[in-house]
Amino acid sequence: MQKHYNEISKFLSYVLRHSPESIGLTLDSEGWASIESLIIGAAKQGRELNKQLIESVVENNDKKRFAISTDGLKIRAVQGHSTQQVSIEFSEQKPPAILYHGTASRFMASILAGGLTPQSRQYVHLSADPATARQVGERYGLPVILKIDALTMYQQGFIFYQAENGVWLTKHVPITFIAQAPCP
Repeated sequence: MQKHYNEISKFLSYVLRHSPESIGLTLDSEGWASIESLIIGAAKQGRELNKQLIESVVENNDKKRFAISTDGLKIRAVQGHSTQQVSIEFSEQKPPAILYHGTASRFMASILAGGLTPQSRQYVHLSADPATARQVGERYGLPVILKIDALTMYQQGFIFYQAENGVWLTKHVPITFIAQAPCP
């Protein structure tokens, strides 16, 4: 059952973050989509979804990647969008002194040259603990944990946001605020 949930979670991530048009889905500017339209669009792709299964995947997702609206009719990814039709209005937050970013060793040359950039996403994603950063880095290869001097960045005018699931977001992290941390 967990494998099935993981497959659905990956599908939801793809559709709600990156390619809603692939199943004929429309997202509003805050990333919300009709659950009914999601079910219909998924069926056209040969994926059987129902409201109860979607709610279960949202509730049991360990990273809390998704949210369901208070009326129960809409769903969205809480962060990580690459589609330009979504521009979630996050409120600015003062970050903790240190945040972490997980990456793979093969990306270090690029990071050392230009800092952390959002790439195809809208924000750089940061975590409050090195263990989470390591999990992220492991998805891409040999993990490297980067320690970000977030409070100093904030004090120098960089803006931070925090998504509903606790992920910290910012537009860019210059190399001067980055140090390599030991892998936990």
